[in-house]
Amino acid sequence: MTLAEVETFLSIVATRSITRTAELLFLSQPTISHRLSSLEDELGFELIVRRKGHKTVELTPKGEEFIPVAERWTSLWKETMAIKGTSDRYLLTVGCTDSLSLAVMAPLYSQLLSSDSGIDLSIRTHHSSELYALLNNHDIDLGFVYHHYHYAGIITERLFEEKLYLVQTDTPSIRKKRIHTDELDTFRELYLSWDDHYQFWHERWMAESPRAHIQADAIGILELLWNRPDNWIIAPESVVIALAKRRPVYVSEIINQPPNRVCYRIRHRYPKLTSQKAADIFENALSDYLASRRTQIPIGEIWQL
Repeated sequence: MTLAEVETFLSIVATRSITRTAELLFLSQPTISHRLSSLEDELGFELIVRRKGHKTVELTPKGEEFIPVAERWTSLWKETMAIKGTSDRYLLTVGCTDSLSLAVMAPLYSQLLSSDSGIDLSIRTHHSSELYALLNNHDIDLGFVYHHYHYAGIITERLFEEKLYLVQTDTPSIRKKRIHTDELDTFRELYLSWDDHYQFWHERWMAESPRAHIQADAIGILELLWNRPDNWIIAPESVVIALAKRRPVYVSEIINQPPNRVCYRIRHRYPKLTSQKAADIFENALSDYLASRRTQIPIGEIWQL
């Protein structure tokens, strides 16, 4: 049983397609089929149901049972290879969404790297769905996301939640502490879908309004393109604070309030032993950091940190 064979099987599980697996691994379909057959021969049982004319792969009952074994086997192999490079320092691979990494985690990263924690960080920025897949494959050790997906091998825990605010420039079009979205010029909006709940709320209250001036999937690009004094954005507390560190802003509460954004911590049910020490150090530092980050947002006035 080789790593290539097991990873090929797990790719088939993820795609449910021999063709798609071949494309993802840049291999021919006969090569994929050969790896699968070789793995089945060694195991002594079939992993997939073979039916002519079916594009979607169906697993046998034993194939379904083998999935967690294959995941643990792959994890142990990667840990064994990691031992070769073991030193007195610990490497931790953390995955975050863009806004979470920039607005929440960056100070913690800096704190850990400048201390004698003994941790080296590898930071990955992806969408929530991608982070679940990376963690499931042990390509990251910890993940922080804004969507809750269900994976059998992943433990998802609510970490914190935060309120959303209306943010204008230091020359706001509307100077009010509390504003209803009906009062806003939606064409001047800088839009980012913070999570599914926010998107549903946005569609409910602004579906018939002109489309947003700028739409993006990363806060960094929106901030760079925020050039007009009449632009505005609805953003969670952490992003508001991050914006206030770089420009003066005018913050208002929203009368028809969006749902709070919830942050989740995700970790593998079978974590890599080689990263467990680093994960423990990071988790302890994270707990202290979250308890200490309390910034009062002034409402209805020009503000900059």
